[in-house]
Amino acid sequence: SSEVLEAIENVIQDVLKSLAQKKAPVLTLADRSNWRNIEFKDSVGIQMIPHTTTKQVRMDCPRSAHKFALILKLLSMIYKMVQSNTYATKRDIYYSDTLLFGSQCIVDNLINEISCMLKIPRRSLHILSTTKGFVAGSLSYTEEDGTKVNCTCSATAVTVPSNVQGIRNLISQAKFMLIVEKDATFQRLLDDDFCNKMSPCIMITGRGIPDLNTRLLVRKLWDTFQIPIFTLMDADPHGVEIMCIYKYGSLSMSFEAHHLTVPSIKWLGLLPSDLERLNIHKDALIPFTKQDQKKLASIQKRPYIACQPMWKRELEIMAASKLKAEIQVLTSLSSDFLSRVYLPNKLQFGGWL
Repeated sequence: SSEVLEAIENVIQDVLKSLAQKKAPVLTLADRSNWRNIEFKDSVGIQMIPHTTTKQVRMDCPRSAHKFALILKLLSMIYKMVQSNTYATKRDIYYSDTLLFGSQCIVDNLINEISCMLKIPRRSLHILSTTKGFVAGSLSYTEEDGTKVNCTCSATAVTVPSNVQGIRNLISQAKFMLIVEKDATFQRLLDDDFCNKMSPCIMITGRGIPDLNTRLLVRKLWDTFQIPIFTLMDADPHGVEIMCIYKYGSLSMSFEAHHLTVPSIKWLGLLPSDLERLNIHKDALIPFTKQDQKKLASIQKRPYIACQPMWKRELEIMAASKLKAEIQVLTSLSSDFLSRVYLPNKLQFGGWL
């Protein structure tokens, strides 16, 4: 906490120095949305380069004065929370002054900017994000406050903890971990008792694009158990994008890649090549939108695709067909095809990339 306080004090001192010299104060932020500031490393995924291009938030510029004020406001809130050892969610912060902040999205983005500027992980700023992910299967642990949690597979899943760093005494008999893109598929596998039927496993869903806590938990489980991790996504550009976030990280959080990515993650399904192999009827597939084409083209250009020839081939199949499929398409073969045939065969015969 002293490191956080010191980092904030340094920023404020620079502001005061500029004011004393009758100069307009300036905050310098790394340009987090620029791929040129990113390098790809096999062992980490995409991470920010040490000397990034920056952007300035000036107090004397009408375009950025409001942003400057918001950053100082957030710094003062963080400073008070760290000093008093209290925590707030990003939602609490937004609702503390909705007129000032304007939208939740602005708060979320500024918190990431501050975390990157101070070079301090977001959870050390005493800001918690609301968790939306679920976990189930062969896993038990103790939360920071001493609560014992058992995720053993039943019809209900456990919410991913809001303080992943604080959990301890992790115990599991799992042979593998399965990350499921969508909540509906996750619930279906729970209903089919997949965690116990196949072999003990841990299932996780971020319910779409994963939040920070879900990504932290996947990483923590990997560090603790070192078991294979597979992903089950829709065969569409959005599903591939989500899988890449778990495996290689995201552009906006590349400055924290070391805590968040698991480069050993494997793509289990739904593979574009599976659709042909399983004779899925064309009528059950969905035509690409312009947005899908754009998204796929941008993924194909990313630095990590070049070192994944098998992935590259799957993306080419998808691009050529201009068709996408949701995991639910497998129910056209039989209602429990996913848990009874598809996943067991894939896991038994090594059908992953």
